Amino acid sequence: MDRAKVLIVGGGIAGLTSAIALRQRGFDVTIVERDPQWSVYGVGIIQQANVVRAVAELGILEDYLAAAFPFDAVEMFAPDGNPIAIIPSPRLAGEDYPSQLGIGRPALQRVLGDRARTLATEIRLGVTVEALNDDGEGVAVRLNDGTAARFDLVIGADGVNSATREMLFPDAPKPEFTGQAVWRYNFPRSDDVQNLRAYTGRIGVGLVPLSQDVMYMYVTTPEPGNPWLPLEGRAAAMRKRLEGSAPQIAPLAEQITDDEAVVYKPLEALLIEGPWHKGRVVLIGDAVHATTPHLGQGAGMAIEDSLVLAEELIRAETPEAAFEAFRQRRFDRCKFIVESSVAVGNYQLGRSDHLDYPALTREMFERTAAPL
Repeated sequence: MDRAKVLIVGGGIAGLTSAIALRQRGFDVTIVERDPQWSVYGVGIIQQANVVRAVAELGILEDYLAAAFPFDAVEMFAPDGNPIAIIPSPRLAGEDYPSQLGIGRPALQRVLGDRARTLATEIRLGVTVEALNDDGEGVAVRLNDGTAARFDLVIGADGVNSATREMLFPDAPKPEFTGQAVWRYNFPRSDDVQNLRAYTGRIGVGLVPLSQDVMYMYVTTPEPGNPWLPLEGRAAAMRKRLEGSAPQIAPLAEQITDDEAVVYKPLEALLIEGPWHKGRVVLIGDAVHATTPHLGQGAGMAIEDSLVLAEELIRAETPEAAFEAFRQRRFDRCKFIVESSVAVGNYQLGRSDHLDYPALTREMFERTAAPL
């Protein structure tokens, strides 16, 4: 499918990495993104070994390294703060590169957005798709700004609440609230935080280095009924949920004072067991396999999707054949991540009595180290 004309719906991680992979292979790519400000959370994200390998294949690893903090292991602690395991991860991009990275979401957005634009991707902000008409030979698209265009295929990379998914599969399962939320907050990095530090227990806490100067904390907590929390008072609410946490965490909790710096997000999960495409329109990333953050693989699965889809589009004679092959290669891996991440959350919620978190983390590294 050389030089096909592609519309990508969504300008987040999945959409931008898809654009980069497709432009590198000669496709004509347009992104439409509904947010006119193209804004992202101000905290961070973990990019694990398989992601480092994937961005190396995309040719943007050096850009990542310049904006990120490298590390090679996960340090795990019991709820009382005592160490229980150090789990190394493989250097999948080669011995000269780290196995994992912590990177701020704004920095990641700049890296991906700048590279997509350098590759002459058309990016239109504040634009949504109002209608898709697939006639078998192409897709006629009507946009909310009154314009219309025709594309050879459309990629729905518009996240867990995907409007593209609703157009294609209105009866498909909806994202399900898991019973938890995640809280995130940035701090000055402590010198001893050189790797991801994960504190196990019913309340999950982690520290992730993002740069020489900054790290962020994530906290997963039970939130029965999925309450709406106003901005005012969020810092106090986050501190409250950290009461009784490990001794290493208590001094940091006292520093959580800025309501606007607290990022609070209810956790949802979704796995579409049926088709991921209809005709010439396909879904990727959170639109079909949204995971909770317990294994740190949400962005990783989306970036891997982008590479695999681009590879299959080059090989196949039709979009439909490429989409079938794409799902075949991706489903089992994504299913493992979604279900295993939910299992961690269920343990934290008291829905199961036992979880060997270090063993599950090791299995995750083994599975994601396998070739795409």
